[in-house]
Amino acid sequence: MGIYVIAADGDANAVGLQYADKAVVVNITSEEDVLRVAREERIDGVIHPCSEVSMNVMGRLNEELGLSGITKLQAIRATNKHLMREAFERGNAPSPKSFCFEDANKAWKCFCKELPKDGILKPSRNSGSRGIAKIQKGLSEVQFVELFNRAREKSRDKSVMLEQFVEGPEFSVEIIAWNGEVNVLTVTDKKTTEAPYFVELGHNQPSCFPQYTVDSIKDAAVAGVKALGVMNCACHAEVKVQNGEAYIMEIGARLGGDFISTELTHLSTGVDMVAAAINCALGIAPCLEPSEEKHGVCIRYFCPKPGKLVSIQNAEVLDDSRVYLWEIYHKEGDMIPEVTSSLCRSGHVIVTEETPQKAIALAERLINEVKMETV
Repeated sequence: MGIYVIAADGDANAVGLQYADKAVVVNITSEEDVLRVAREERIDGVIHPCSEVSMNVMGRLNEELGLSGITKLQAIRATNKHLMREAFERGNAPSPKSFCFEDANKAWKCFCKELPKDGILKPSRNSGSRGIAKIQKGLSEVQFVELFNRAREKSRDKSVMLEQFVEGPEFSVEIIAWNGEVNVLTVTDKKTTEAPYFVELGHNQPSCFPQYTVDSIKDAAVAGVKALGVMNCACHAEVKVQNGEAYIMEIGARLGGDFISTELTHLSTGVDMVAAAINCALGIAPCLEPSEEKHGVCIRYFCPKPGKLVSIQNAEVLDDSRVYLWEIYHKEGDMIPEVTSSLCRSGHVIVTEETPQKAIALAERLINEVKMETV
């Protein structure tokens, strides 16, 4: 794009630093430290893609330096699930019944009294499925407290959300909010593990669901973005559909991770969502018209059985013209963990096809044909 890029990270060995025009080693969770660097460099915009660690810092920079993008207050609201739920309620955006607790015993009493069916425990501030667990009616208080404490350990503010469990398929909605308009680029179908962790195992675009379902998902996501009040940024909304009704799980005022925004969206829509988000940060009207061919696209993740990885066989099947990108994260001798969060997956493959249905079939066949043996 011809833009001079300064990358910042607290780790001098962070992979991304080598790709930037200039690398700055700084604690990116410190508002004052990053603000000092931003002033010294006289930046024109700031972007924090696919992560929420320093959204508050980004909001502060936008405010202090008069940059395009979300404010600090909006960043706080978009990264704190309790404040987000309150905003959805005020804005009449559909979302599950929700409570926030720091104390496990109070949460247990609420679960017993206020939620007639199963619930979900999740950190009020985190992402990537970390610390999430389904809680079923009939579990003991000891089991509840164990799962509550696990979620609290993963929460950046040590508080935990107790929410109504919404049973149904899960989606994400990829959005560019610009100049008062909420522009939906696409709806992403998700494949996740079962309870208790609900880790994402894959995604496809465009959605394979009926148009009326897709429209309901879009409407919910747009209402949620408007309720949060964010603008001039990318948004990644997570939605579930139960009995035909869409419920917003959460909305990030940022690009989505798992290659959704960086690869899948441009492959399926022809729109470069990353470039659009960068232009929003610079105060430039984003291009939302297709600039490349559209495909059915699917990503699937390798998740072999936990244990010591003793062999990787048949990886040559990934040498296929329809395979856009693939990587296996482990080598022989590594320990493969149980899949309890997005960090525990072992590799991925992204494929393109004529339709998303064909892309799904191909990706799942390749995942099954590559043999990662563990003991």
